[in-house]
Amino acid sequence: MTRSRILVTGATGKVGGAVVNRLHAAGVPVRALVRREADLPEGVQAVRGDLGDPASLDAALEGVDAVFLVWPFLSAEGASDVIDVIGKHARRVVYLSSAGVGDQKDEPGEAITMFHTELERLIEASGLEWTALRPTGFASNTLGWAQEIRTTGVVRAPLARLARPLIHEADMAAVAVQALRTDALLGTRPLITGPELITQERQVALIGEAIGRPVRFEEVSLEEAIEQMKAAGYPAELVEAVLPAQAEMLDNPEPVNDEVERITGTPARTFREWAIDHAADFR
Repeated sequence: MTRSRILVTGATGKVGGAVVNRLHAAGVPVRALVRREADLPEGVQAVRGDLGDPASLDAALEGVDAVFLVWPFLSAEGASDVIDVIGKHARRVVYLSSAGVGDQKDEPGEAITMFHTELERLIEASGLEWTALRPTGFASNTLGWAQEIRTTGVVRAPLARLARPLIHEADMAAVAVQALRTDALLGTRPLITGPELITQERQVALIGEAIGRPVRFEEVSLEEAIEQMKAAGYPAELVEAVLPAQAEMLDNPEPVNDEVERITGTPARTFREWAIDHAADFR
């Protein structure tokens, strides 16, 4: 079923931006929710609004049938009001959740995914048509190494052997567009992954290959990394949830599946492909 106008939140981010681009390329009327001026493809309508201020969303939602929802906060505070506003205008919401959310409704999941769990519950109870996408780690999170790579050629981080099936934002967008424009994923929570487990040390090496010069991974202790992240201004509750959870993945890695290919008809992109696509960000 082809949908009419679609509102994309997080439209200036990696995933939301990829959703905007894919919808626009397909000729779908797409509107981007922005808080300030943004560089968007010609023909994409930008409308000011803020998910932290539900009253600001009515104009952006006028005439919208489906919403791609990226929640930008670390708690679900205010989410109920936002979903109520969406429900007054749209019929469908596709929510970018997380693979870390517990599969059972009575399982809260890791601390860092608590807000995703609550958002999923609120959306399911809203009466809207819904899909909750559950991707594994984002390949784009490695952009956090960009400054180190540009200036020193060395990434200092914990857990060199941590292997994850990082997923390209273009693949998340391709699945999201299927959920927005067809009924194939209604009422589902697809777990979507990259095509292979790849260690952080190997990720760094592949970025080096993409930019044409060696890049080295230098492992630091988990304790040192936690203190560095706190000193850099990351919220303590975020740091103390994320890094220990990643350490647990050394022995219990995330699953790898072919859901991207099953849903979209195209195999998930490798991390090597992602690194080539983003080489300019690391040069």
